Amino acid sequence: MILGLEERKEWVLAGEHKALRQGRGVDVAVECKREGLSLMRSWARLTRRMCEQEHVVIQPGDRIIFARTLMHSFCPVPENIPRDTIGSGVDNVCADWGMALSFGLKGRRDVAVESKAKYSDDAESVEFLDSAIEVLDAMIDFAARYRDTAKELGRDDLVEILSQVPAGKPRSFHEALQSLRFMQAGVWMNGNGHVGFGRFDQYMWPYLEADLNSGRTDMDEAAALLAEFFISLNMDSDVHPGVQQGDNGQSLMLGGMKPDGSTAVNPLTWLVLKVSEEVNMIDPKINLRVSKDTPLDLLVEASRLTRRGLGFPQYSNDDVVIPALISHGYSVEDARNYTVAACWEFIIPGKGMDVPNINALSFPAAVDKAIRDGLKNGSSFDEILDMAGCNILDQVNMYVDDKKRKTNWAPAPYYSCVMTNCLEKGKDMNHGGAEYYNYGIHGSGSSNAADALAAVKHLVFDTKQVSPDRFLAALQTDYADEPTLRETLLQECPKVGNNDDRVDMLLVKLFEYFADACESIKDNGRGGIVRPGTGSAMYYIWLTSARSFDMLEPAVGATADGRHATDFLSCSLAPASGVPINGPLSVLQSFSKIDYQRICNGGPITIELSDTVFRSEDALTKVAMLVQAFANLGCHQMQLNTLNPETLLDAREHPEKHRNLIVRVWGWSGYFCELTPEYQEHIISRHVYTA
Repeated sequence: MILGLEERKEWVLAGEHKALRQGRGVDVAVECKREGLSLMRSWARLTRRMCEQEHVVIQPGDRIIFARTLMHSFCPVPENIPRDTIGSGVDNVCADWGMALSFGLKGRRDVAVESKAKYSDDAESVEFLDSAIEVLDAMIDFAARYRDTAKELGRDDLVEILSQVPAGKPRSFHEALQSLRFMQAGVWMNGNGHVGFGRFDQYMWPYLEADLNSGRTDMDEAAALLAEFFISLNMDSDVHPGVQQGDNGQSLMLGGMKPDGSTAVNPLTWLVLKVSEEVNMIDPKINLRVSKDTPLDLLVEASRLTRRGLGFPQYSNDDVVIPALISHGYSVEDARNYTVAACWEFIIPGKGMDVPNINALSFPAAVDKAIRDGLKNGSSFDEILDMAGCNILDQVNMYVDDKKRKTNWAPAPYYSCVMTNCLEKGKDMNHGGAEYYNYGIHGSGSSNAADALAAVKHLVFDTKQVSPDRFLAALQTDYADEPTLRETLLQECPKVGNNDDRVDMLLVKLFEYFADACESIKDNGRGGIVRPGTGSAMYYIWLTSARSFDMLEPAVGATADGRHATDFLSCSLAPASGVPINGPLSVLQSFSKIDYQRICNGGPITIELSDTVFRSEDALTKVAMLVQAFANLGCHQMQLNTLNPETLLDAREHPEKHRNLIVRVWGWSGYFCELTPEYQEHIISRHVYTA
């Protein structure tokens, strides 16, 4: 461990920082109602009160400071706004951190003041800019409280830094890290969520490069500062809401290409991989952009991080992702500058107000309805396939129509200040200030759905081993009286993941239906398009009949691939649980057949590797070559997880012995023992490939 940081890391892992918590968050509903504040001004008031009531926390020896003490708060909605018209808040997007750092909060305030004079005749712009000025003042004053406390503590080093940032432009790598820590925390305090760091090695490298060239620092010192920055992010995980503990969206992107097309890999790219491996904590989640031309030695370094068992880096293939984004209306420069949202969805930092996860398409439900209706009515297999396509279209239309009913979109006055041109335009990011307003829909359970179609085609139509009535009865009774048929479905029918065209082409067809459905919607209600994806997020549990709450998405019972009604679905792009698979290369080959030019919302191929795969240094090269194969085959996204099933089972029985065991859950990593039982069970049940 980097000298001096092990004790700080253990302090965080032990949860001792939670003693700093004040309890509940700020409630501004009463004062907002009393003053008759609009939703925009209510949001600004929430931020101001959060800043005022946060406690200042400076621990002995800290060089990167800030820790949340207030729990998450939400903005009150004025009584004149119907609840069912409220659209999405601002989450899962990425600020233009490079721009924000280069201005400082005071510089952004100056822009807001200039724009207010420019748009003085536009009441909506004036209200937004007044709110922006209020939240910027609140953040500047909040940071000044940290500076004053540092002065009282005799921390002259911190006083010097905090006298410059976040109000002004950083003069060093250390100041840039400290400024970013405050700025990103401010977004959370503003009531937004899943706030990522975007292309960290791009906007932070100029500060480090200048320090190295001037002799102000060296790479060892930079590594120590970066490690402390990473550890500090883990202090806030319990106040960042998500589906499960750790699902907080604190992701960053490395590598790839610059907007001009040149390589973006730099020394900070390598340093982040090394420091993340050494820190070995769940935040930040690391993503790496690769291509066919990515050097093998960089992939070997990334594989060292995979060996840690953190579930990252997650890989995105520039050769596939960039052309797909361009074909969906993004400019060439923006497409080359993509990052990921909280999990994997491709977004544009600073410019995108895309909502990349409005709902999840249930492939299994669409296919299951077609199979049951088709077998009951004597339909041909092609007719069943066509019905599945119609069911997919119906789901997509249902989700988009639901969003079109939302006419009041939550503002984000502080977040807008750190976006590319919102202040300059005089428009909130959720009200015309951004460039892109597209929707994304997850495509969940695709392997189960394709396997179900392949099974029906093989057993009912091709070999005629099973009659339609028998198959229907088995589905209706959840295979209670058909254990032999279920075993045949699981073990003998074609399965996605084995490079078998009999089933893979059905997978391709399902995604074609999905793309057709999304492309049929020319305007999503906000002037944008709808992007189909391959991810599942938590829906691999939520879409099954085991769920305990109502959702817009249809639940699915027993399916024709042999899956029981309450069994989990496949996670993103992965073979269905429990089916025999040839190996990781055949998995890549199966999923490489999807047309990712049309499926561009993201969603990784998910491969679990046994920790035995990493027995030697030689093995790291083999894992790196697997990543090369992923890029060369034309897949678009992949995550490699390192698991030991025996360790997971022991952790479930004896959590006190495995406090720091980290696993990849879907697009994020968390501590295994903090997960609820159903998520633990899903992880234990996944395919694990051995050496």
